[in-house]
Amino acid sequence: MSEPGHSAVREAILSLTAECGVGKTISAEQAARAVSEENFQRVLKDVRAEAVRLAKAGTIAIYRKGKPVENLDTFKGVYRLGLPPA
Repeated sequence: MSEPGHSAVREAILSLTAECGVGKTISAEQAARAVSEENFQRVLKDVRAEAVRLAKAGTIAIYRKGKPVENLDTFKGVYRLGLPPA
């Protein structure tokens, strides 16, 4: 059973990263606010989980301190989302 916000989170991540273009990133907070401005703190955990799924599929990249994260299962801290490096 999928969560109701699952597809909204995925669409927000894909739309925002496509808009920002290659070499640019968005914050997880931006993606969460695009889904729900009022509840973005709650949406953040869904953004993280969906970002990991998309990154493992090669659709987006997760960046920490300006570099793509290699170990997606253990990354922590502040991160940004963008298109994968060419």
